Amino acid sequence: MEEPVPAGKTKFTSGGTTFIVDDRYEYIKKIGHGAYGVVVAAIDHQTNTKVGIKKIPNAFEDLIDAKRILREIKLLGFFDHENVISLLDVQLPPARTGYNDIYIVTDLMETDLHRVIYSRQDLTDDHIQYFMYQLLRGVLYIHSANVIHRDLKPSNLLLNKNCDLKICDLGLARGYDRETENLTEYVVTRWYRAPEVILNSSMYTKQIDIWSCGCIFAELLGRAPLFPGEDYLDQVQRVIGVLGTPNSEDMNFIGNPAARRFISKLPKREKMRWQTLYPKANPVALELIDKMLVFNPEKRWTVEQCLGHPYFQDLHNPEEEPLASEPFDWSFDNFEPTRDLLTNFIYEEALKFHPIN
Repeated sequence: MEEPVPAGKTKFTSGGTTFIVDDRYEYIKKIGHGAYGVVVAAIDHQTNTKVGIKKIPNAFEDLIDAKRILREIKLLGFFDHENVISLLDVQLPPARTGYNDIYIVTDLMETDLHRVIYSRQDLTDDHIQYFMYQLLRGVLYIHSANVIHRDLKPSNLLLNKNCDLKICDLGLARGYDRETENLTEYVVTRWYRAPEVILNSSMYTKQIDIWSCGCIFAELLGRAPLFPGEDYLDQVQRVIGVLGTPNSEDMNFIGNPAARRFISKLPKREKMRWQTLYPKANPVALELIDKMLVFNPEKRWTVEQCLGHPYFQDLHNPEEEPLASEPFDWSFDNFEPTRDLLTNFIYEEALKFHPIN
């Protein structure tokens, strides 16, 4: 016998996964399968809009992952920006503890930048400019809230038909004035990692997101990843192969003597010309990428400098580039995860959308 569906709920199956959600939602189709679960499109009959519903099954099996999901829910609940995905609902679990699944409802986006880059769709300089402008506008807002995203890559940038872009997947985000507790483990898919991350520097700043944005920019220009390293040593060699061998001043941030020795033993490389790599690109775009993909994080441009670059002169307007109203409060994050604590925290987040009288 199947369990009866609770009152006020609806049940459907998509991609072999069963969803039980509030009956205001009507299933349309499956959209994707992420690292953490299945995403479907649905109609929200309360607001008459299309939404995305992500089910994270057995969410508490891995407590580190569950803590990441909590972090993402907290951040998305705090953020309010056109270029960051909006959290519309967290389904109220049946009890404070003892449940297994989490359902998160967000804006519905049709595709992501990774799919667009590797599609046959023509990408003009106007497209690239608009995607990069929206990405940097979103990063400006995230940084102004005292948050580093740490995992920017094309598949984490969602798009819809009119080219609106929204940043998602904030589970790896961190505050940048906090203790750097083992910050290296999960940061950024390797191809988009800044040199200071690969070389295990303790110098973690907002500039790691600018490096990732530069890698995304290059991927838009060349329709292929710029630094597809097979392991972290290969990654360093590929970066140096394009940017040239760093001088001793530009290696000052590397606190690890072994990493410095490794670089000094590599054959000396000259910097490649961006025009050679991307002969069809707008030269103004290449001027900007040159400021973003800088080995030394202290010399890499900030997001404010990037937005002010001539490449965005038709789009950039500081008055329409909002900042966060206050810094994000990271104090909640300072706990040793247990299943009971995490289920309780997620329940509290869901209560914000479903107040119980």
